[in-house]
This record gives sequence, structure tokens and C-alpha cells, in this order.
Amino acid sequence: MEHITLLLGIVIVTALVFDFTNGFHDTANAMATTISTGALRPKTAVAMSAALNLLGAFLSVEVAKTISGGIINEQGIRVEVIFAALVGAILWNLLTWLLGLPSSSSHALFGGLIGAAVTSAGWSAVNGSTIVTKVLIPAVAAPLVAGLASMLATRLSYVIGSRADEKATAKGYRAGSIASAGLVSLAHGTNDAQKTMGIITLALVTGGVIAPGSNPPTWVIVSAGLAIALGTYLGGWRIIRTLGKGLTDLAPQQGFAAQTSAATAILASSHLGFSLSTTQVCSGAVMGAGLGRKGGVVRWSTATRMLTAWVLTLPAAGLVGAGAELLTKQGTWGTVATGVLLVAGAGVIWTLSRRKPVTVDNVNDVETEPAGVVTAAIAAVIPPPAGPVVAADAAAADSAAPGTAPAGTDATTDLQATIPAPDAGPSAEPAPAATV
Repeated sequence: MEHITLLLGIVIVTALVFDFTNGFHDTANAMATTISTGALRPKTAVAMSAALNLLGAFLSVEVAKTISGGIINEQGIRVEVIFAALVGAILWNLLTWLLGLPSSSSHALFGGLIGAAVTSAGWSAVNGSTIVTKVLIPAVAAPLVAGLASMLATRLSYVIGSRADEKATAKGYRAGSIASAGLVSLAHGTNDAQKTMGIITLALVTGGVIAPGSNPPTWVIVSAGLAIALGTYLGGWRIIRTLGKGLTDLAPQQGFAAQTSAATAILASSHLGFSLSTTQVCSGAVMGAGLGRKGGVVRWSTATRMLTAWVLTLPAAGLVGAGAELLTKQGTWGTVATGVLLVAGAGVIWTLSRRKPVTVDNVNDVETEPAGVVTAAIAAVIPPPAGPVVAADAAAADSAAPGTAPAGTDATTDLQATIPAPDAGPSAEPAPAATV
């Protein structure tokens, strides 16, 4: 610790700030489904998640070693490069949080690191094989595996519980959802907290404080665990709303299936040293659970926005990291200017977020999406429902002139009348929905 310079100290603090943003950005991964299904109160859920994130930080260092000695070559990399990488990751995290998009904090970090390293030392500074095998392949495979497992688990849970008392099974699944949410939080600590450990360890190696290939020092593990736990406790309510309510409506059975599938994928990847995106895994599991329930509907417009954010995360954070590195290469004034831009950008994003805040009190309130082209097309060809409403409409039509619509109606009313009313809630398995 006595060999840490002022610049290295600033980089370490900035890394812990990233860890903090990672915590509140990814709280939704563990607790969105638990909160949306009512299994736990929001504040209780985030407190539980924070404690287990801290515990998980001490269980493994495999992911940290992948980042500190696998993503880029330490030789010839300056401490300023890591600072520039963190600037790109933090700003992208804050921007996607403002938009309520559960993007990948991990890929934001990797993108910033790659962009800054390439700008500093060229493409030879990047270990392409490690990025492909331990970042890109898991990024594609893990959400698909978790989503498929979640869909099958959801269907199995409904088959097994079809003859059981609905209230009794719902209570049991809520208890299981709490346990599986704790497992996701523990898994998140073993994977995401280690990313900051790895970046601080990389900074210590480039600063000459520890030898290349060293494990993270104990104080690094403790500080990274505390930072991510604090961020988790404060709760990223915007992203919790998107993942818990904006993507699909979840019953307790679905919440349990989604969280168990996600936790299994994350823990297995942490053991293998794969630095995957816990956000993508949990989002894939939630979509799988939504598709696994008969009549369940995934809001594909929200899913499309999420997918767009996933695709853009690496290049966008990389471009910001590259730009920040261009500034730091100018000397001390460039490094100071980079820090000022980081603080200014964070301040602007925070100010914008206050215009329409999402808090613990309104986290489960979701604005209804407008009917899209597909919904309107289906509604146009669906015959009107049988019953008193149709009879009344027929009588009104008979009294009207041929070829004209009944008085007091318009095309919008006719369109809405053809759409069956939504079910009362997701707790029971509903009939297939007419809209998409």
C-alpha cells in the first residue's frame, strides 16, 4: 500500500465507483422477479441481495484472474489506460440506468478496457483468443441456455402443480423464489464483484505494486465486495421495473424457475472463470419463464430495446474509453480533463433522472405499451366475442342505415371490442392471449 501513487489511488477509487454502479445497475438481476411477484418487500429484497453479494465476493477469484491477466497484455500498459477504461464503463452504466435498460456492466468494462488499450498500444495489447472464449461465446450461449432451462422449468412446474391447490403452491413457490433470489445474489457476488477486483489488480500490476499473475490482495477483495454491496442496497429501481414488470408478467412459479436457472448458469461460469454478463443471463431466464407459461406474453418491444443495448455496449464503451485514453495521453492536463468530463457526465445523467424518478414506492408501476402493428392486425381479423355485448352491437347495427357504423362508435371502439379482456393476473395459468 505504501507504494501506491496519487494517480494509482485515483484509479482504485474510480474502480470502486464503477463497482458501486455495477451494484445498483445489477440489483434487478437477483431481485426484480422477487419484488414483482410480491415474494419480498423491495427494501427487504435489496438488503438481502447486498449481504449475499458481499459474501459471494469471497468465494472465488477465478474471474478476477481472467480480467487481471487475460483480457489485455499488462506489458506496456499505463495506469492511465485503466482510468480511461473505467470512464467508458461508468458513463455507459449510468446512461443505460437512466433509460432503464438492463445492459451488461461486464461488457461495458471490457469494452472500455479494450478501447483504451488499443488506443494506447495497438491491437497487440488485446488477447483476442481470451475475449472470444471467455467473453463473447459465454455472452451468446449463457442467456440462451438460461432462457431454455427457465422455459422448461416453468412448464414442468405448471404440469406438476396442475392438480394441487393454487394458493398452497403459490405460497411454496414464493418461498422458493426467495431462496433462489438469494442464490442469484450470491452468484452475482462471485462473478461481478470479481471484475472490479481484477481491474484493481491489473492497475496494481501496471503500477509495479504487485507482480504479474498475482491474486487480488485481501484489501482489494474486501473493498470491492463492500462497494458492490452498497450499490446493490441502494437499488437500481429503474432497471428493477423493466426486468420485473416491463418485460413480462411473472407468477411465483415463473419467478422461481427464472432465478434458479440464472443462478445455476452464473455459478457454473464463475467456477470456469467465464466472465459472463449476469444481466444477460437473468434477462434471458425471465424471457424464458414468460414463454414457458401457457398464454404468457413477452413484451418484445422492451426485449428489442434490451437486445439493442446488449449489442451496443462493447463498442459504445470502447469508443468512450478510446476517447478518454486519447485525452490522458496528452499528459497531466488530459488526465484531469478526463476526470472532469466523467464527473460532469455523471452529473448531467443524474439531473435528467430526477425529472421522472423511479423509487421503491412506484417500482411496480408500469405504463401500458401502446398497441403495435401486430396487435392491430390480429385484432382486425378476430371475430367479435359472443355474448350480450355482441347482441347489443347487432341491435344497434340493425337500427343504423345499411353500410354505416352505429351512432357513437368509431373504428377505434370497434377495434378495441374485438380484443379479449386481459386475465386478472399471472398467478393462474390463463388461456392464450389474443394480443402480442
